[in-house]
Amino acid sequence: MSIKTPEQRRLKRRRRVRAKVTGTAERPRISVRRSNRGIFAQLVDDLTGTTIAAVQWTEPELRELAKGEQSAKAGELLAQRAKAAGVESAVFDRGGYQYHGRVKAFADGVREGGLTV
Repeated sequence: MSIKTPEQRRLKRRRRVRAKVTGTAERPRISVRRSNRGIFAQLVDDLTGTTIAAVQWTEPELRELAKGEQSAKAGELLAQRAKAAGVESAVFDRGGYQYHGRVKAFADGVREGGLTV
């Protein structure tokens, strides 16, 4: 029996989710990466392997916010950038994280920003 670290278990869940979720040019995938200090996300077209838009917590308007507010604001920013790139809807890839807390706040922020998820 092997003992797996929390990160190894998350990566296993991530691979399981990615087997079912694929982004296209019309409906790209929102890929989320969470760290202890903040959140990173990008819109990815998996067919061409390109990033359409991205947001990260180190941006000046997000850096000083609390983690929950930071995630919601990051979601709104990503939605604005997606709209500017001509994207109206996307699929959400939670990256193996539980759909709870900052990940949920991010997804709600994307919806409030006007993107259909």
